[in-house]
Amino acid sequence: MNRRPHAFRASPRRSSVIVLVLVMMVFTATALTAFIEKAGNDLLVEVRQTDSMRLRQEAFSALEVTLAVLEDFRQADSGLHSPAEGWGDPLGWAGWSPSEGRTVDISFQDESGKIPLAHADITTLTNLFGFWGMSTADAAKLADVLLGWMQTGYVYSTAVTPDYTDAAIPYTEPGRPMRSFGELAAIDYAKDVFFDENGLPTSYYARLVSDVSIFTFSQPNVNGANADVLAALGQYTDAQRQHLTDYLGGSGQYAQQGQQWFQNSATLASVAGLGGNAAPFGTTITALRILVTVHEGRSTYRLSAVVAPQGGATINQTSATNATAAASNTSATTTTSVTNTTQPASTATTANTAAAASQSINYPFTLLEMLENDEIPQNPPDLPPPS
Repeated sequence: MNRRPHAFRASPRRSSVIVLVLVMMVFTATALTAFIEKAGNDLLVEVRQTDSMRLRQEAFSALEVTLAVLEDFRQADSGLHSPAEGWGDPLGWAGWSPSEGRTVDISFQDESGKIPLAHADITTLTNLFGFWGMSTADAAKLADVLLGWMQTGYVYSTAVTPDYTDAAIPYTEPGRPMRSFGELAAIDYAKDVFFDENGLPTSYYARLVSDVSIFTFSQPNVNGANADVLAALGQYTDAQRQHLTDYLGGSGQYAQQGQQWFQNSATLASVAGLGGNAAPFGTTITALRILVTVHEGRSTYRLSAVVAPQGGATINQTSATNATAAASNTSATTTTSVTNTTQPASTATTANTAAAASQSINYPFTLLEMLENDEIPQNPPDLPPPS
């Protein structure tokens, strides 16, 4: 037989079709892979949000139980002083347990154990920063810029002369206590101390958040004060701070007594010994941070609430100093007043009834702050102090 090899050769048209099909398969596989990845991410987000909604109710239930226990102790002991009083495990005290398959953890941070930034003076802040290990000049400079930011008409005592009007977007000092630690990023010199070149918080930032509070109260609670606060405000030595720590923790020479708490300044002065200043401290909690964590398998929901008992801490509510804004507010207030006077009687009666009902609840705590999950700030890692 005569063979014709050329009969088995693929035609150019057939080769082009094969290449085109292969290219289409590659693009289809790539698009399908991208779609699957995106769908997987979207599904994870939906699952996380769904888990949060399921666990959120459990967290708020645990929070309400915790507040009820705290109120019982507050009434029995004429105020809250320290978890050593017995309310460290409020859910166990109340005999409350979460739904099956879930666990709930409660922890506390005494926000009123910190230095209230609204009432801090140049000496206190300089002492605090000096205790951190900063030089006297740097500590005074940092205290100076913070007070210059918060106080109207402040006269700087160091060589620092902030001029915020020369910024790319000009601004000026607000002349009122800080409402957020994020304001530090706008304060000359302070932004270089508390944030690195990438804008991330430094170890100094974490220490400031641990030592001072942006809530307003008269005196720090010595039962919740850390070593920095005791040194800066009370001028206590290392030995005196150790005595106070041993007394509160029931260790050292107080091991036989167990955990204690100070109920007056006389006991504080007696335990600390000669020297120091007990006058700046109180012994009652006026702002308490409650941390609630709900676990269910690998799902977690976190809740952070800062509450104040009656007569306790408050948030900074200083009015704006902008004249235009003030005039606008005055105008709005006047308009609202006129509108209210012309409301139908039924509407006014309903509003009055609702207001009276809310007052009759007589809730024992004031909510100062509420954060959930990712809103709760994480402490930055331990970084070397800025040079």
